[in-house]
Amino acid sequence: MSVEEVLFELKRKVQSKLPPDINVTGLEFEGPELVIYTDDPKKVADDGEIIRNLAKELRKRVVVRPDLKVLADPESAIIKIQEVVPKEAVLTNYHFDGETGEVQIEAEKPGLVIGRHGATLREITKLIGWTPKVVRTPPVRSSTIANIKDYLRSVQSERKNILRTVGRKIHRDIASKDQWVRITTLGGCREVGRSCMLLSTPESRIIIDCGINVGSDDSATPYLYVPEVYPLNQIDAVVLTHAHLDHAGLVPMLYKYGYEGPIYCTPPTRDLFVLLQLDYIEIAGREGNRLPYDSGMIREALKHTITLNYGDVTDIAPDTKLTMHNAGHILGSSIAHFHIGDGLYNVAFTGDYKFERTRLFDPAVCNFPRLETLVTEATYGGTNSIQPSRKEAEVNLIKVVKETINRGGKVVIPAFSVGRSQEVMVVLEEAIRKKVIDEVPVCLDGMIYEATAIHTTYPEYLNNDLRDLIFHKGINPFLAECFVQVESPKQRTEIVEGPPCVILATSGMLNGGPVIEYLKRLGPDEKNTLVIVGYQAEGTLGRRIQKGWKEVPLSVDGKTQTVKINLEVTTVDGFSGHSDRQQLMEYLRRIYPKPGRVLTNHGEEGNCLDLASSIYKRYRIPTMAPMNLETIRLI
Repeated sequence: MSVEEVLFELKRKVQSKLPPDINVTGLEFEGPELVIYTDDPKKVADDGEIIRNLAKELRKRVVVRPDLKVLADPESAIIKIQEVVPKEAVLTNYHFDGETGEVQIEAEKPGLVIGRHGATLREITKLIGWTPKVVRTPPVRSSTIANIKDYLRSVQSERKNILRTVGRKIHRDIASKDQWVRITTLGGCREVGRSCMLLSTPESRIIIDCGINVGSDDSATPYLYVPEVYPLNQIDAVVLTHAHLDHAGLVPMLYKYGYEGPIYCTPPTRDLFVLLQLDYIEIAGREGNRLPYDSGMIREALKHTITLNYGDVTDIAPDTKLTMHNAGHILGSSIAHFHIGDGLYNVAFTGDYKFERTRLFDPAVCNFPRLETLVTEATYGGTNSIQPSRKEAEVNLIKVVKETINRGGKVVIPAFSVGRSQEVMVVLEEAIRKKVIDEVPVCLDGMIYEATAIHTTYPEYLNNDLRDLIFHKGINPFLAECFVQVESPKQRTEIVEGPPCVILATSGMLNGGPVIEYLKRLGPDEKNTLVIVGYQAEGTLGRRIQKGWKEVPLSVDGKTQTVKINLEVTTVDGFSGHSDRQQLMEYLRRIYPKPGRVLTNHGEEGNCLDLASSIYKRYRIPTMAPMNLETIRLI
């Protein structure tokens, strides 16, 4: 059956399920959604059960949109929205999408715009025709998110065509009678960096993550030239577990070499990967390194991105459904669960995950409807890779900060802009607010402030305690007065020459970024302290200093200069966004249902092998630590 025939049959079914006075003017697949157009959205809005029942009946994600000819003009629509919504909601902005018939309404209290059981939203639809989508007004405006929204509005028509093409590929007929599932390892196996895997069936080929190893010259990129992947225009989808460069940094290059399909990820992951990729090519260009892609390719990737919330079950290929679950690693990080065929096979890729409640996030999800194979990270998979609890880590950090401030020094914390920075910020803010440490400035240098702005845009992805603090107790740690955004070299000099303070600066492994400037200026003075709070990969400057190097070569004004490391160097373990050895083993103990097979990746060779061996010995689950370029048949 052709896609046109499928749509014709679906339209007939939809019309038969709707009340006879509701007319369906069009029906189309747009990405993973079945979009129903009607010239009477008011009647659909009157019955809140219609869409739910249709989705259940058709077993598809259903969206009802108004036929564009019935939409009120935006100016009068805004007036009517303001008449319906209580003033206490504090409406701050509106974005009308003429291609989809949707209006995005920003409000400080979105619950009041939604109303009880969605009643206010339905009333808005009846009055203006537009389909309302409500978002919370972010307390800190993100220029990245603003630019993303502006760009997506500018390519609305093109994006709609892309979504329709994707939708028709997803809902094409299944041609093969064979049934098999394979994983091909393209990067990130027995190593940290360039994570990339291919999930393939007779019907579909899906890439999970496509990262870059920023600190490597000879093994920087995945093996994307192998026959299983080539040509790229035959790949059905790319799924991103999270935004860090070692998982998402090479995605734009796919479009440079022929990929034309969708990228699936959570909304925060989309915004963060744009932020991190733009920063990556800017730094690479500044340092004279060869760029794998340019900003145009980042925009191309953004144009093809389809966002999914946790728990949304979504068709991404004729035989494959995807569900994203919280991974607890960074904002929007996900465990990607794939349901293949009609109950044929289920496999989950953890990406990076944290199986512990942190200041920002709930622990990684460990319950799934079905699970035959688990692919798990092994960053801290070695027998001795035990981290202190998060509470111990916080106590140790505060102790180091107090000691350094008391002796008149400055604390430099190299941190990844996304994840560790915000965790440390929340700890320091509370310690200053409760007068555990002196009220000193906490300087944020690099992308940390912008990444934090993105965190404030997505409070629903933070844990309940932090949301309660922000929305019910009126305390937003990210907006505390102690935080100072560093915006110029002059300000950086003033900080270095000024009174004691804490400096959070990128990059987390000291392989570039503003933290290098602080190390040059503050490294020779023994009153200062360098606090390492994140994983330092082999070969990075951070790992060398952590090992005890007392002199390091740094680039100064284009020339290499040796800098003495006299400042105190201390590692505060426990802030990592990765599960340590105990948490990894506990995750395998608690996971439900128990998988029939486990693969380990994203760890140095010894850690991947050690974790695989230990899982088998303790839980009797067949386990392996594949090398790159292996293909494993699952069924």
